[in-house]
Amino acid sequence: MSVMIRSALKEDCSAIYDLIMELAIYEKAPEKMVNTPERLLEDGFGAIPLYTCFVAELEGEVVGMSFCYIRYSTWVGKVLYLEDLIVKEDKRRQGIGKLLIDQTLTYARNHNFARLSWQVLDWNTPAIEFYKQWETGFDSEWLNAWIELK
Repeated sequence: MSVMIRSALKEDCSAIYDLIMELAIYEKAPEKMVNTPERLLEDGFGAIPLYTCFVAELEGEVVGMSFCYIRYSTWVGKVLYLEDLIVKEDKRRQGIGKLLIDQTLTYARNHNFARLSWQVLDWNTPAIEFYKQWETGFDSEWLNAWIELK
C-alpha cells in the first residue's frame, strides 16, 4: 500500500464532499449536510481560502482527508482547528489517519500554531482511542454552542 498525503487541489472538491457526507452518515446526521462541492471549491480555492485540506491518495483515489482552518485563541494565540479527519470506512486501520494527523501536525508546527484542536463525539470510542496516541487532552467542562445564521 503506497499512500500519498498531499495538499488538496481544486479537482478534489467532489471527493472531499463525498468524504464529508460519509462522515455525516457515520455521525447519524446526513440531513444536516448542506454544503456542496461548488461551495467547497469557492471557499477553499477562491480569493481568500478559508480552509486547508490534506488528502490521502491511494492508487489515484482520495481515501481520506484532514480538513482544518485557523482559529484564534485569546489565551494562546494562533490555533489550527481540525474540523474533520475522515478515512473511508473500508480503508481504516491501515495507518492512513495517522499519516494525515502527522501531516497536519507538521503543517501546524511549520506555521507556528500554538495548538491543534478538534472535537470528537463522546460515543465515538474508536476515534477517542486513536487520538490518545498523541497524548491528546480531552475537555469535560465546555459545551458546544452556536447560532444558525439564515
